[in-house]
Amino acid sequence: MAISLTVNGQSYDVDVPPEMPLLWVLRDVLGMTGTKYGCGIAQCGACTVHVDGQAVRSCVATVESAVGKTVTTIEGLDPEGNHPVQVAWRELNVPQCGFCQAGQIMQAASLLSANPSPDDQQIADGMTGNICRCGCYQRIHDAVSSAAGRSPEQIASKSPAAGRQEEV
Repeated sequence: MAISLTVNGQSYDVDVPPEMPLLWVLRDVLGMTGTKYGCGIAQCGACTVHVDGQAVRSCVATVESAVGKTVTTIEGLDPEGNHPVQVAWRELNVPQCGFCQAGQIMQAASLLSANPSPDDQQIADGMTGNICRCGCYQRIHDAVSSAAGRSPEQIASKSPAAGRQEEV
């Protein structure tokens, strides 16, 4: 059965079972490997993507649940890597091993979209459920705080491609 999806601004028809996890459609069918598999039970956050702007654990979300909605992966957040969260991530040298990075960034971007100026407790609460096996939580928190309130326009000198969509 062909299922129609919109991922990173592009339409796709995929022939997969409707109950297939969105994660495997993204990675194995569409080749978007930026979204990681961590636990398979929505507990670690490595697989976080946006569905209609909301952070969703793609390891437990079915492909059918994304029909008629807009899915954004780390590849589509900002193809040049210049979303305010990504810029803050680099500025503060957040990653160590980097495995959790895509999920952490997607969770942070969703948090800041809903609350552009969160306080420290709101950041801590909003990032709960995203596990960093290297323990870089303070740097992650600092990057989210740094990105808060910054629009792509405010960092335009660092991100000439802000807002562009890449066709995958």
